Amino acid sequence: MEMEKPYVIGIDMGGTNTVFGIVDARGNVISKGAIKTDNPDINDYVLNLKTELTKLIDAAGGIEKIKGIGAGCPNGNYYTGNIEFAPNLPWKGVVPFATLLSEAFGIPAAITNDANAAAVGEMTYGVARGMKNFIMITLGTGVGSGIVIDGKIVYGHDGFAGELGHVRVVRNNGRLCGCGREGCLETYSSATGVARTAREFLEMSDKQSSLRLVEPKMITSKDVFDAAMQDDELAKEVFEYTGKILGEAFADFIAFSAPEAIILFGGLAKSGDLILKPVVENMEKNLLAIWKGKVKVLFSALKEADAAVLGASALAWEL
Repeated sequence: MEMEKPYVIGIDMGGTNTVFGIVDARGNVISKGAIKTDNPDINDYVLNLKTELTKLIDAAGGIEKIKGIGAGCPNGNYYTGNIEFAPNLPWKGVVPFATLLSEAFGIPAAITNDANAAAVGEMTYGVARGMKNFIMITLGTGVGSGIVIDGKIVYGHDGFAGELGHVRVVRNNGRLCGCGREGCLETYSSATGVARTAREFLEMSDKQSSLRLVEPKMITSKDVFDAAMQDDELAKEVFEYTGKILGEAFADFIAFSAPEAIILFGGLAKSGDLILKPVVENMEKNLLAIWKGKVKVLFSALKEADAAVLGASALAWEL
């Protein structure tokens, strides 16, 4: 690592916002900014990104101080540098994002998907420091995962390994998923899934609940969390149910890669014990005897705002 290039750039592309930052070798985010992701024209979007990022780059001493750019993007393929068929982004088909970035800034760029970026961030700067085997589960609008085996992110032969959010946990009459299939884990244990469960529970029972004061299609996972914190029985049942599905799925994931820990990241991880208790209980209940009591379930130690930017930036040190 040449010391005259002390910084890297990390970009975290979400469905709504793109957050970016300049990061030093210690994992300090020196400066940070954001733009909206919803620009229908990819070239406009890159131009907009360049304009805003250049302000930070200039303040840090210019582009010659930057080693490279790493970006975490939905359906970002580390091997090809392309964003491929991302359902929640405004650009359809295949977008050669790494190329667009390196052409715009004149420095090397690499991309991966957002959950892998969070896993790299956790391993480089967070609770997974020193761990060689762990699974990162991001519980946001969808459910993403980054699988680390023997200290390396698992990419598979095509760059897309680790889609644990699209393991089908309900085989018959499962919920329809954005991917077009039914019963995916994501449809039950994402933030969106929690809201969906709440709507179903409200319909199926006549239990008293403060959630009945909210128009059903406006209910969010935060509403369910707030209600559960006020001891609302129905809301607590929603978390029990979500934790059960997640815990059972974790027991299966452990059988595959024997991780030291499963690390929860993203909006739903903020629910603390409400989600952790049922997850651990149902995971342990369903584990093969050799793994019982051996696998930790931890919350990410990184500020959510910084984790994906840090993880993405960590890619750039390799360039």
